[in-house]
Amino acid sequence: MSPPVRVHRPGRTGVAAVLVVLLVIALAGADPAAGRAVEGTDGVSIPRAGTWEWPLDPFRLIQPYLAPAHRYAPGHRGIDIAPAGSTAVAQIVAPSDGVIAFSGQVAGRPVVTIDHGGGLVSTLEPAAGVLPPGAAVRRGDAIATLSRGGHSAPGTLHFGVRRDGEYINPMLLLGGVPRAVLLPCC
Repeated sequence: MSPPVRVHRPGRTGVAAVLVVLLVIALAGADPAAGRAVEGTDGVSIPRAGTWEWPLDPFRLIQPYLAPAHRYAPGHRGIDIAPAGSTAVAQIVAPSDGVIAFSGQVAGRPVVTIDHGGGLVSTLEPAAGVLPPGAAVRRGDAIATLSRGGHSAPGTLHFGVRRDGEYINPMLLLGGVPRAVLLPCC
């Protein structure tokens, strides 16, 4: 007959200590995987949050991303931002490295689309492009100026991102969605 198996169950103090350590790491911003890609549940890698930059700087967030209930349902498949401060012409920059895939008019509004590789494509409108399709861009390069038209409020830029053809929240790439942190309950 073998001896009984002992199972160690941490008490409340041990669980609370682990949660406090996780909270401290989250608040300190320590992330051992910073700068690397993250693999999603579908096995497709997306860049680590915060590796992209805002296409306008300084800016104000006007309307956040609102995921639709299903593919054809209503929603806001991007974010709308407006220049902050007084600028005569708002310059739009590339949020990440890529290639200009499209720069022109769509339904009467100026649009710039950038293919970032890995299935990621960003679209900015109304944006009067200054670079032709096929031009390579680096994160932070000037690619367009804020124009008029589009479905967002006047003076705002609509910024959308698709991964393999499906819209995702741009804030996931910009680092604007805070990570969930479990806090001790006692």
